[in-house]
Amino acid sequence: MSSFNCFALVFSVALSFSSIDVGLAARHLQQLPPMPTLPTTTLPPFPSIPNLPQPSIPSFPRPGALPPLPTMPGLPTLPSVPRATLPPLPSMPSIPTIPTTIPSIPFLSPPPSPSSP
Repeated sequence: MSSFNCFALVFSVALSFSSIDVGLAARHLQQLPPMPTLPTTTLPPFPSIPNLPQPSIPSFPRPGALPPLPTMPGLPTLPSVPRATLPPLPSMPSIPTIPTTIPSIPFLSPPPSPSSP
C-alpha cells in the first residue's frame, strides 16, 4: 500500500514538472511574430463522371395473374388421451419441537469453613 502512495506522489510530481515545460512552450509560441502568408495554389479541376448506360429492368408478371395457391387439407382428428390419476400424497410425520427454555443451573454454595478455637 505504501508503494502505491509513493508511486502516486512520484507520478504527480512528474506531471507537475511536465506541465511547467508545456506552459513555457505555449507562452513562447504566443510571443513569436506572425507567420508570413503562403502563396495559394489552384487545384486542377475534377474529372467529369462518364454517363454509364442504365440497365433495363425486366417486367414481372402481375400478382393477379399467378395461379391460386392450393388449399390446405384438413387435419385428422386425434384420439382422446386417457387422463392419469395420481395417488394421494402421504401425510408428513410431525416434527418434534425443540425446547426453547434453558434449564436453570443450580447454585452450589461453598463448603462451610472450619471453625478455629
